[in-house]
Amino acid sequence: MKTLSITLAILLSATVAPSSYAQIQMNPPSAQVAPSATTMTDGEVRKIDKETKKITIKHGEIKNLDMPGMTMVFQVKDVALLDTVKVGDKVKFVAEKAGGAIVVTDIQPGDSRPAQ
Repeated sequence: MKTLSITLAILLSATVAPSSYAQIQMNPPSAQVAPSATTMTDGEVRKIDKETKKITIKHGEIKNLDMPGMTMVFQVKDVALLDTVKVGDKVKFVAEKAGGAIVVTDIQPGDSRPAQ
């Protein structure tokens, strides 16, 4: 009986271990990349309100939020971000959910060439 238990234990470990090893080899932790919240989205600044720390942007799809393109008002994480853009600017920005709101955490000048 003891020999049978040992044999079963060896057989089970031999059948489970290769599949676990294969899983690790096919998807090593370094290759598993989490969706990036820092994906930049293209947009155009429509309005800036420094008093309320808000910016209105006409934007394309925000992939990390699964949001289609539209024009909407965002809060900004840091009011200093609003000093880097002006109404009419083409921008690239990062938006994230924070405290029940969607917040712009980064904004940079975008491509100023006209769309083709």
